[in-house]
Amino acid sequence: MTKNKKTLISGVKPTGRPHVGNYLGAMKQFVDLQDDYQSSIFIADLHALTSVQNKKELEERIFELAVDYLAIGLDPKKTILFKQSDVPQVAELAWIFNCITTMPYLMRAHAFKDAEAKSKEINVGLFDYPILMAADILIHDIDVVPVGLDQKQHLEIAKDTGEKFNRIFGETFRLPEPYILEEVKTVPGTDGQKMSKSYKNTIELFASDEEIKKAVMGIPTDSKGVDEAKNPEEDKVFSLHTFFTKEPELSDLRKRYEKGGIGYKESKELLIKNLSEFIAPMREKREKIAKDRAYVLSILEEGGKVIRAQAEKKMEEVREKVGLKLK
Repeated sequence: MTKNKKTLISGVKPTGRPHVGNYLGAMKQFVDLQDDYQSSIFIADLHALTSVQNKKELEERIFELAVDYLAIGLDPKKTILFKQSDVPQVAELAWIFNCITTMPYLMRAHAFKDAEAKSKEINVGLFDYPILMAADILIHDIDVVPVGLDQKQHLEIAKDTGEKFNRIFGETFRLPEPYILEEVKTVPGTDGQKMSKSYKNTIELFASDEEIKKAVMGIPTDSKGVDEAKNPEEDKVFSLHTFFTKEPELSDLRKRYEKGGIGYKESKELLIKNLSEFIAPMREKREKIAKDRAYVLSILEEGGKVIRAQAEKKMEEVREKVGLKLK
């Protein structure tokens, strides 16, 4: 990797199959950034334990997520891909951070407040989630952390924690800056709401042609006939065309909507074709990568070795600063 590049790190929680909204909203941007930054991406498997407590399910999710990112273009020669749990120093640092963090401070975290508002029984891991994330970030002395606007608080907590440690024990941690991921216009789901697994309105990123067809043909429309004018801004099918139909085809489609002369069936068939052309190359690449389990695991293993060595060097300094390293 080029040494004069700024460093970047981000974590991705293994939460199941990604959809096209996930790709356009974040995944693609991580891939694009690897040419400009010395990047590290970790699979946040320790974070996943707050909600996934089934051995086989977690193992499969970790592996599948690694395959997903390799399939969309994450290059192991440019980006270090590793498992969070392969760097035990992070959990060690999180405990040290716990000891300088108050409960009232963590009770202001959005994730905790959301769970509390929903009357969920909150486990300690969910409550302490921001401190583990602070350790994920600070242990690497990173320059920037890509975040969406809704995730800025996590980085603010990390910076607060680093500042407090530096104040108590002496200058130790670099405080990273946020890299706000480009705001991608919300990708709508098949029901017109934001595409989300919780709404069950997704089109999966690596969907088969049959799955694409089923999802698109199920999009609800009004009862206007082929010759009637239609408002493209109000049509759930056209809203997806804006992401997957290129110019000049998109402009021509808009005119046909506004003047009349296209039915929803034809519009859906065109969307199916364009979605299939968008998804097929990544799906085929993914199928090939997934067959070589040893290759995927070797990438994670090598990434873990590199990051573990970096983290241990930092923890030697931390242990000395707090008084854990006797001379």
